[in-house]
Amino acid sequence: MQVQKDLNVLVIAHRYDAFIKELVDVTSRYVARVDVLIHYNPLSEISNYFSGILYFEHLKRFTKQNLVNTKRRPPNVRVHLIPVIYLLPDGRNKELGDKLAKKFEEYIVKNKIQFDIIHAHFTYPQGYAAVKLGQKFNVPVIITLHENGPHLNSILSNLKDKAIYTWKNADKLVRVTKRDIPLFIQYGADPSKIINIPNGYNPEKYYLIPSETAREKLQLEKNAKIIFNLARLYPEKGHKYLIDAMSLVLKKRQDVYCYVGGTGPLKGELEKKINKQNLGDHIRLLGYVPGDQVNYWMNAADIFVLPSLSEGNPTVMFEALGVGLPFVGTAVGGVPEIITSEDYGLLCPPADPECLAKKILIALEKEWDREKIRTYAEQFKWQHISKKYVELYYKVLTQYGGW
Repeated sequence: MQVQKDLNVLVIAHRYDAFIKELVDVTSRYVARVDVLIHYNPLSEISNYFSGILYFEHLKRFTKQNLVNTKRRPPNVRVHLIPVIYLLPDGRNKELGDKLAKKFEEYIVKNKIQFDIIHAHFTYPQGYAAVKLGQKFNVPVIITLHENGPHLNSILSNLKDKAIYTWKNADKLVRVTKRDIPLFIQYGADPSKIINIPNGYNPEKYYLIPSETAREKLQLEKNAKIIFNLARLYPEKGHKYLIDAMSLVLKKRQDVYCYVGGTGPLKGELEKKINKQNLGDHIRLLGYVPGDQVNYWMNAADIFVLPSLSEGNPTVMFEALGVGLPFVGTAVGGVPEIITSEDYGLLCPPADPECLAKKILIALEKEWDREKIRTYAEQFKWQHISKKYVELYYKVLTQYGGW
């Protein structure tokens, strides 16, 4: 792809980390500059003084230090963390979208930020504010819709008018899953302006290393069957069903061990459930797993399991497939659009530990062609996904008359 050194992109996102950072950083290779605007509520810092309380554990995700990851940030990416004080949570705050639009406008003017197109992530408040800014600065707006089912339902329940306004007035909508595009059309999105582009993964972070090397590094039993899960410890990730499924799996074979990476408010509850079912020798909650350690776990495992009750298009699925790791999970969100063959993984309904246990046992017995899985996953590298976005930028700008 030809690099357009005169194309400046303004990104409005909820954070500069994880999949947002990865997409932005790769996209920056093909454009002149990317400015990322992130709103930050200073009141979230109060959570640093509390631990073990559900509300404050959730709030910690939005503290200043957890919103931005500047490691290996490309020189043409600038991240702007803008303080905005408010009390109502984002998902119920009907005034926040307009408040952000005003704050962002003032910041853009004061700091003389130049941009040709706006790319926002999520409908509200980011997408809504982006539409307002697009109208103010006369530039086109693209919004990527990452919302999972509960998130989308919450928006339609609490912020329906704001959401419909956003979908109708964006120049292009990108949904990470195909199956629910009709829902957005039902609520006013122009069918000609909504397309599907899935999420992706970073092959520089997740790559093949010998399983024996990974297990030695992690001090894992050489001949054990290893299940790996990586997800925030929140109800929608379905960990309690994975624990119940493991109880059933261990009735069939005792050489299976499940390692769960991630932090969240359900840690205590999940630990109690594990202990109550006497599964402490076979299920371990790892807590936070540093980025450089995740690749070892992916390569050490026999299968990756994600028992979510709801998803958009989980990045961790692509990361697992990227190292050739078979995927066992629930047929939610965009997962069935990626796990299109039993050559790549096995799926079951959500909240069904019996089915999950059955699929885990089948997966542990199956001879997987891991090179085939890895090759299949290559199409989802961020390099390929970002090119689709940059091509979309050009197309939208041309249609808009600004290119």
